[in-house]
Amino acid sequence: MGRDGTDGLPTLVRCARAPASSAPPRVADATVLHRVRSTLGSYPELVTVVLASVVGLTVQSPLRWLVDHRGIDVLLVALIFATAVTITVDDIGRAAGFRVRLAIALLAGTTVLPAMAWLAARLVVAGPLRDGVLTIGVAPCEIASVAAVAIAGGQPAVAAVLLIGSTMLSVALAGPILVLERGTASIRPAGLVVNLVVVVVVPLVIGILARARAGLGAGRERLTGLVSTAAVAALVALIASRVELSRDYVAVVAAMILFTAGAAGLGRVLSVGAPPSVRTAMLLTASMRDFAIAAGIAASAFGARAAAPLGLYGIVVLTWGTAAAGILRQRTGRRPVPG
Repeated sequence: MGRDGTDGLPTLVRCARAPASSAPPRVADATVLHRVRSTLGSYPELVTVVLASVVGLTVQSPLRWLVDHRGIDVLLVALIFATAVTITVDDIGRAAGFRVRLAIALLAGTTVLPAMAWLAARLVVAGPLRDGVLTIGVAPCEIASVAAVAIAGGQPAVAAVLLIGSTMLSVALAGPILVLERGTASIRPAGLVVNLVVVVVVPLVIGILARARAGLGAGRERLTGLVSTAAVAALVALIASRVELSRDYVAVVAAMILFTAGAAGLGRVLSVGAPPSVRTAMLLTASMRDFAIAAGIAASAFGARAAAPLGLYGIVVLTWGTAAAGILRQRTGRRPVPG
């Protein structure tokens, strides 16, 4: 018997039988925490959006007051302006060089996406919730997609062109498309047009002119980036505050995720052969449709109950957009365009 009570097993054999020892528990835990922090640090916008969703779902009353007092529109104006000041005249000229590709993307957005929404809506029982899912397919590009493209290091000017073009087509064609899909719809576009001019066109033009006049130094770059991230997070919180969760929404969320995945696939197909920055813009604008405009269309066409699920879509689409922007930025190694 050895002095250590092991029947004389050589120390070398005992060591060989023992599992390879990793670092002590405290060191291993510290390593895991470091990796988690490093990963989260690579996707700050996504972390911010997820936290904002939690806040919106749990602190609903004061946030609903802000929604009822045009809080979403105010945040969208700030977001569009902060993104617009990153767009130069040269960016607009380069976007014009892809006019054929952009025209094809707009055409696909008004034909393929409504069909995808119709198919996804089959997962939901017929009624107001299904009607709400249908309107996602006729909504224009998400206003926040312009900021997501900039965060990802893409071309925000391309995203802005697609935003404006898809908005015009949505106003003109949403009603006829929904009549074709649903059999009945009544949309009054005048209010939507006025709201979009105020929320999108005016701050976009002012921001581009401000950039042309004053430029954009390093300090202003950081400021616009912070404003954009904060505006997106606040938007998510306000949207989440309007969500009423129930079992009926399980199928709705599944339909929204299915539609978003299909729209992302369409964006990838449409961007084949384009430069990386343009591919990023086309992917995000195709897969992110505007939840607020979709809600307005749903309420106008089918009644207020049809607009109820669009708050959930807002969470889905903005979470997807910020996640995709972070992943694209990491893969390409591009420095994000501020805003």
